[in-house]
Amino acid sequence: MVSERGLQVLRAIVQDYVDTHEPVGSKTIVDRHAFGVSAATIRNDMALLEDEELIVAPHTSSGRIPTDKGYRVFVDHLAELRPLSSAQRAAIATFLEDPADLDDALTRTVRALTQLTGQVAMVQYPSFERANVSHVELVQLGGGRMLVIVVTDTGRVSQRVSLVRDEFDEVELGRMRAELGALLVGRSVKDGVQRIESRLVDGAESAQRWNVAMSLLAKAVAEDLEEFRQDRLVMAGSATLARREADFRGSLYPLLEAIEQQVTILRLMGEMVAGDNGLAASIGRENDAFGLGEASVVTSDYDAPGSGARVGLLGPTRMDYPTNMAAVRAVARYLTRLLEEDDSSR
Repeated sequence: MVSERGLQVLRAIVQDYVDTHEPVGSKTIVDRHAFGVSAATIRNDMALLEDEELIVAPHTSSGRIPTDKGYRVFVDHLAELRPLSSAQRAAIATFLEDPADLDDALTRTVRALTQLTGQVAMVQYPSFERANVSHVELVQLGGGRMLVIVVTDTGRVSQRVSLVRDEFDEVELGRMRAELGALLVGRSVKDGVQRIESRLVDGAESAQRWNVAMSLLAKAVAEDLEEFRQDRLVMAGSATLARREADFRGSLYPLLEAIEQQVTILRLMGEMVAGDNGLAASIGRENDAFGLGEASVVTSDYDAPGSGARVGLLGPTRMDYPTNMAAVRAVARYLTRLLEEDDSSR
């Protein structure tokens, strides 16, 4: 059982190690922090923390550094998050001001977060499976190409070019729009996928010019709707890992691979349990099952119309948890307000 002063010593070790990247000794703690006790007393507290496997000596006769377990205890006992400065809050507001659409808002979100923290930033797309399709548009591009635009009531817009191999007059184009609209508009993305799949089966045997084009357009729409249903991440700041390479004992390859493929990070984020404040942290060896045992992930929930998702940071275990968690929470709250205002204005 760690005493209250022991927790304060652990907090000092974590803070100093994050700031300096140097092992922390008892004399350093006495000099930098007002404990009002001797270095010998601090050494006794450090010995107890070492017995609890919360700190460790990286070298003989050196100071101590936090273990993954020590970071976990530190995060679990955070009394408060370090407040963002007015300049940081203004930067968030500026980054996220008047986005063109959801894609733009999420891209701006990760850019803001990586600039604030120097970590890899990520934001999860909300699930659009329950969103309703509000509009389908077709634009003939020439050369047998057709642009298919699908819009949902949550503001998500997708565009895909389909090679329909033929040209159609305005009357035919209007009929195509009407048929796709009757299949999709006013229906959920999930229901739309099922109806499109049925349409593809029904028209599979027809070689008529009309049905060939409609089948190709329906496939394009089905691919778009499937993307709406899938979890995806927008990420920024991968280059920061190279600057922090000294914080990782092994290769950066597992982290870079996880960033590229996204599936591992999405699984990890899906299993993280947020507290009452909407924040969650998964630290070091807690991520071994995902091949990310040298990294930490902190996330905060945000709300989107009809769904919810997470904003987060990925970085080394030696990170400024209070500041990073405060930044993640602030950005998540701002994104929630932004999406709520956008939804109410439609």
